[in-house]
Amino acid sequence: MKGILLAGGNGTRLLPLTLVGSKQLAPVYDKPMVYYPLSVLMLTGIDDVLIIARPAEIGLFRRLFGDGSRLGMRIDYAPQEEPRGIADAFRVGARHIKGEDCALILGDNLFHGAKLPSLLRRTVRELRGCALFGHQVAEPQRFGVAEIDAKGQLVSIEEKPEHPRSNLAIPGLYFFDDTVTDLARGLRPSARGELEITDVLRAYLAEGRADLVWLGRGVTWLDAGTHESLLDAGRFVRDIQHRQGICLGCVEEVAMYMGFIDAEACYRLGAEMKASPYGQYVMRSARAHQLDPKPSRFLEE
Repeated sequence: MKGILLAGGNGTRLLPLTLVGSKQLAPVYDKPMVYYPLSVLMLTGIDDVLIIARPAEIGLFRRLFGDGSRLGMRIDYAPQEEPRGIADAFRVGARHIKGEDCALILGDNLFHGAKLPSLLRRTVRELRGCALFGHQVAEPQRFGVAEIDAKGQLVSIEEKPEHPRSNLAIPGLYFFDDTVTDLARGLRPSARGELEITDVLRAYLAEGRADLVWLGRGVTWLDAGTHESLLDAGRFVRDIQHRQGICLGCVEEVAMYMGFIDAEACYRLGAEMKASPYGQYVMRSARAHQLDPKPSRFLEE
């Protein structure tokens, strides 16, 4: 499965912060926002990722990750000349996907939960067309909303409805089979002038090939696209890391435990940042893995 990380858009809800750079490079506590969605793709088992960003910011993302080889991955980059909607990612990334299944994640979405990695990998194994996720929220009218029937089956999808039929919001993480690029090629812009991801999801639903995966209470989802939610995300990461002694979105540690790199390579990456608490954590994690290479919490089924 290939991965696409959509880090484009103008970030108008975060102005004036985004006048000087991409919102996906804004700090969420101790690391750039983009680390968190990238780590989710990695936890799914994906080591081939395309990052889509504004042309002026491609170089900044490349400075962070290079070609991905330091993380045992392949990371490519593609410009999105203007924000044309989430589904535009399949047009921009069609060459990258090359007829394979793919995962799409939005660059301002954060996920955390002990059972999340195993849930993601199980969803990939059982993919039969399209898989989207449902997460209970207090204000569903701010998001795409999924409606389910009495049996828990997906029956409709609405984009930011004034009167939502449920409180199940659809987070910015989706899995698709290899037909998604053909489907996206035939999309027409909505009344908002965008290529809507909900139109893609509805097309799979009409064919009976869309499945809703319930994230449940054990998974936290944050959309860090506003000033308030960006601050909330930073506080959440800080609190989890301080209380549990783990690091969220640590791509070096995830790469090690997923088997993309070995512990020595992970330690070297940490040593390059040893003046920071983040680098020191990476070094400790690598040494701990060398001393006791037991299965990681990331790999639990």
